[in-house]
Amino acid sequence: MASPPDNPATTVEKRVTVVVITHNRREELARTLHRLATLPNRPAVIVVDNGSRDGTAGFVRREHPEMALIAADRNLGAVGRNLAARRVKTPYIAFCDDDTWWEPGALVRAADLLDSHANVAAITGHIVVEPEGRDDPIVAELRDSPIPRPPGARLPGPPLGSILAGASVLRTSAFRQVGGFNPRLWLGGEEELLAMDLAARGWWLCYAPDVMVHHEPSTRRESTVRRRDGIRNTLWTTWLRRPVTSALRRTVWLAGSVPRDRTSATGFLNALRGVPWVLRERRVLPARVEANLRLLETPQRTSTARRYVG
Repeated sequence: MASPPDNPATTVEKRVTVVVITHNRREELARTLHRLATLPNRPAVIVVDNGSRDGTAGFVRREHPEMALIAADRNLGAVGRNLAARRVKTPYIAFCDDDTWWEPGALVRAADLLDSHANVAAITGHIVVEPEGRDDPIVAELRDSPIPRPPGARLPGPPLGSILAGASVLRTSAFRQVGGFNPRLWLGGEEELLAMDLAARGWWLCYAPDVMVHHEPSTRRESTVRRRDGIRNTLWTTWLRRPVTSALRRTVWLAGSVPRDRTSATGFLNALRGVPWVLRERRVLPARVEANLRLLETPQRTSTARRYVG
């Protein structure tokens, strides 16, 4: 007797591995891991505990033995994702923070899109903010991206200039090709440099409105630390890859748009301290990539979702 066909809703998804980074948010992580564990397609999950002191590692081992665990001895920030990526055996990596989770069917859809578009390195999903169930303000910017579609090239959605790490599925080979996240950036806007390097290699990044991801912002965010490091990282990334005129323009705009306080001043000071290595590793983007980034400058200046105000 012939076996019945697989039900797509319950077939194990073998193309995607979910990577979750966390630090001292055991309760929030528990919610996220429960949702990932109950996805009907049961993707592989790797949890990177960035040196938590709240029993996170023990919780994962006890409650989710089916998930792989990397227990770092300190907070590695985004580099924790790099460690997990070394273990990934699937063609695609779905990044996930401890306060985000993928909707049932989303990872299958993202894998299908990457399967059918070999020129795309990353799919960024449609983000819904919980518990309100409203679209994240960034969604409109993703949907209305001014970057033009390349003539003759097939893309699954609007092309983007960057990704959102907690809401994106990446091609594993492309992620490894550019070396993952830069360790110097640690955390806070670390995606931008990765995205620039992917684009410089000829990869496209796209938004997919039917790939749904939910975000319930953590109540334990250190907003001033995020702003300080985000300012530093924005400046470093800009001067690492943009032409001098573009880098100056963005630096002046950033100086005029952030709060005038000690946190912002520290962010700029920390950026200045990195000038020697930035100049040493500076590599200007190809003209076609820079042209697309210039198209994003006006939307970035008027954005309500990308400002460092914490």
